[in-house]
Amino acid sequence: MSVNDISSLFSFIGGLGMFLYGMNIMADGMQKTAGSKMSQFLGMLTNNRLMAVLLGALITAIIQSSGATTVMVVGFVSAGVLNLTQAVGVIMGANIGTTITAWIVSMNQLGDAFAVFQPAFFAPLLIGIGAIFMLFGKKQRMKTAGEILVGLGLLFIGLDFMSSSISPYTDAPVFSEAFRLLGSNPLLGMIIGALVTALLQSSSASVGILQTLAMNGVVTTNAAIFITLGQNIGSCVTAMISSIGGSRTAKRAAVIHLTFNVMGAVIFGVISFILFSLHPVLAAHNITSVQISIFHTIFNLTNTALLFPFANQLVKLSGVFVPEDKKEPAVTDEESETMKHLDERIFESPAFAVETAAMEVVHMGQITMENVRRAMDAVLTKNANEVEDVYKTEQTINNMEKMLTEYLVKVNNLSLTERQKLVVNDLFYSINDIERVGDHAENLAEQAEYMVQHNISFSETGESDLHVICETAFNSFKHSINARQKGDMDDVRKVSQYEDEVDTLEEELREKHIERLSAGKCDPSAGVVFLDLISNLERISDHAYNLAGYVKDEM
Repeated sequence: MSVNDISSLFSFIGGLGMFLYGMNIMADGMQKTAGSKMSQFLGMLTNNRLMAVLLGALITAIIQSSGATTVMVVGFVSAGVLNLTQAVGVIMGANIGTTITAWIVSMNQLGDAFAVFQPAFFAPLLIGIGAIFMLFGKKQRMKTAGEILVGLGLLFIGLDFMSSSISPYTDAPVFSEAFRLLGSNPLLGMIIGALVTALLQSSSASVGILQTLAMNGVVTTNAAIFITLGQNIGSCVTAMISSIGGSRTAKRAAVIHLTFNVMGAVIFGVISFILFSLHPVLAAHNITSVQISIFHTIFNLTNTALLFPFANQLVKLSGVFVPEDKKEPAVTDEESETMKHLDERIFESPAFAVETAAMEVVHMGQITMENVRRAMDAVLTKNANEVEDVYKTEQTINNMEKMLTEYLVKVNNLSLTERQKLVVNDLFYSINDIERVGDHAENLAEQAEYMVQHNISFSETGESDLHVICETAFNSFKHSINARQKGDMDDVRKVSQYEDEVDTLEEELREKHIERLSAGKCDPSAGVVFLDLISNLERISDHAYNLAGYVKDEM
């Protein structure tokens, strides 16, 4: 092997590295640009399968990876956010969306009219502009745009490096012999395509490499077709690995993806084999990168159109491959629900991961809110049964705080925008405040239990005053959770109003109660309990004010 051969090998490896890295940082930048808007897509996935297909294609076009989209779908299905029927549509759409990368790669072969799309023409300019945006941009949006431009530029330069390093060897017998073998053996071609895609964990990347070889005129039509079909099967590997250790439903989602792609590959493989047998000249003809893009797009569109009406049957078939596990425990408690929702597969999209964390913080807040109401009822009605329920739920709240904190630590290490980092920091503070509200609810329950055990009661005025401050404190906390859930400034303002009212009430009731004690109108032991109750209620409203303040800062 000569020095030139070694240099060409290094150029190919370097080009491949730039191509993969460029694709990665471009996808990362585009994902940041989409931000929280991506999380709204799921809300549109009702039972409209066509909408699910379109959104699956759009999301994949944005994040430049059908594998990542499918992994997220597996996570969402596992978390109960999507059902399997909705997941089928998104998976079908993901296969369509992945064709975008193939068209980007083949731009420089679209003819003289598209000369400006050639990598050598504009890739250096993109990297230069992107670097300026990243280094000198003051706004996060400009820095993110810089990432996208640098990623796109590196992708094209990587393609150029690979193409240049291969071009001197296009006449080498090894290429023609290899693709002749792959073209004459459909099964071998599919296996090679699947293996390369599985190793790279990206069908877009493996199709890009195949197109680079095609640019140099060394790929035959039959070999390209069978390898491309195999690449679509290989793209399922990421989701299959992701589903290991997941719920039965998550495994079924991964099986649906595999079944869908295998069926399409088999149908097209048989048709292609018959066609090439009848027209051997077509089979041996060299294929261009543009023609690979065309076939890749036609295959995914046709496969989706053929199997779209059979989505329910695909769901049923997945149940055959992944039978129900009778030993699998039913999810009944809140902690299990939270663990199920905090699926790390969603980390494939940081925007979704942040949104999921926010939803679970709201969930924790709603459980705490119910516990606060239960504790208040225990105080006002002296119901001992309510007290036991408060203690049980408080343990759940503490466990949820631990789970959410661990999850947020991992989310915080993802590639986040400045706003997403702010939200994650606020969520850290929020779960601490919510847990403290849970502690105050437990304090209220302890006082209720003490009142029952020692037969303590308040005067009619004291009971009335306690009822008023309980309702006001509860409203402040309720609106703080609503503010986090809806992001509504009206809720933030209401929290502030109720918190002021609670502060005023607490001060007034404390003075009035001391006056009753001084006048001998109230039992001293009851007085201590009363003061402790209103102090805990005032602290609940303080934490509610903190929670609303975090939402206000984000807005």
